[in-house]
Amino acid sequence: MGRTIAEKIFDSHRIDNPIPEIHVLRLDAVFCHEITTPIAINDLVARGKDRVFDPDKIKAVIDHVSPAKDSNTAEQGKTLRSWARRHGIRDFFDIGRNGVCHALFPEKGFVRPGFTIIMGDSHTCTHGAFGAFAAGVGTTDLEVGILKGVCAFRTPETIRVNISGTLPEGVYAKDVILAIIGKIGVNGATNRVIEFTGPVIDAMTMESRMTLCNMSIEAGATSGICLPDMTTVDYLWSFIGRDYSSREKALEDFKKFHSDPDAVYSGVIEFDGSAMEPMVTFGYKPDQVKSVREMEGTDIDQVYIGSCTNGRLEDLEIAAQVLEGRKINGNVRGILSPATQDIYLRALEKGIIKIFMDSGFCVSNPTCGACLGMSNGVLAEGEVCASTTNRNFNGRMGKGGMVHLMSPATAAASAISGKITNSPIFRVRG
Repeated sequence: MGRTIAEKIFDSHRIDNPIPEIHVLRLDAVFCHEITTPIAINDLVARGKDRVFDPDKIKAVIDHVSPAKDSNTAEQGKTLRSWARRHGIRDFFDIGRNGVCHALFPEKGFVRPGFTIIMGDSHTCTHGAFGAFAAGVGTTDLEVGILKGVCAFRTPETIRVNISGTLPEGVYAKDVILAIIGKIGVNGATNRVIEFTGPVIDAMTMESRMTLCNMSIEAGATSGICLPDMTTVDYLWSFIGRDYSSREKALEDFKKFHSDPDAVYSGVIEFDGSAMEPMVTFGYKPDQVKSVREMEGTDIDQVYIGSCTNGRLEDLEIAAQVLEGRKINGNVRGILSPATQDIYLRALEKGIIKIFMDSGFCVSNPTCGACLGMSNGVLAEGEVCASTTNRNFNGRMGKGGMVHLMSPATAAASAISGKITNSPIFRVRG
């Protein structure tokens, strides 16, 4: 019987099967940030187990509240900072060298096909875009990962989502994942892996695939995953070039993790990418989704472009294409937060930051702050935000605030009109 990519990764990393459905896996990397990791650090210290399994396999960053906004968040940063120094963790990214974790760590080459990765953050599933098994975990699993370099998972059932056709111009990965979540629901992939396949996925950049996998958790999935291909190799080549004689050899190696033609899935869902259009959420659940056409005219107070979902250079370029030469509505405040320092610098060099600022946007440093309602863009009660983030939970960006999730193109167009609206890039077919 054939194996899925998730099953093949499990097979190559399994070190124990205490019971048939539980697999203890060797970890290739443990990612850490200053919100969830200090709890694990302090507990390990209290238990007399202030150790790490391998300082070279632990990557840490201060990103959620960057820089600190009060004494409590400063203390969280201090705990992570001291721990990294104490254990010789070289890949620690402090203020000024940092970025949003799920954008920064791939940018640094820390994610490879076939890897197993955990982090105390639900959107760790982003890294499955590279053909890795990456999952968010709780404090106990994070502690074990830090201490022993292992983590236990249940047998990975996989849902295959196949997207055929070609996306219309003006439809992006964010629209695709919102459409998928809208169809299968927030519990549609619970305790499963979503494997994304089909011509639409094959044509996507790595940035777009990361957007897709990032929001797999919003459908309940443990991880989203894409099959590694030449696009993956090209993205990673500056990090892996010494390991392979050619890009073709690298791809040949990575293909060992491809799902077999006769692999067994718990479900297969088909989408026609050619029929898709820009999407937006309503209400307080990620599966409450409508087309932008159905939501046009909805008033907004704020537009936020950034986060681990849509703060990459590709996202900024798309939004800038809509904003260039235009001003945002006088009743709307726009906030841009490039996801990493490198993205910020490259956007500066390309003139993208100037386009945003000329249009009336405030440009913030890399941070997760607004996404989870902690800093740099928190909403007041009753305010509405058009956002490129990943969650529209009640109070997510501030008590009593409403968040509508959308693509950077839709967010930029909405900033100009002051209401939810389709971008001029999108044209209805037919």
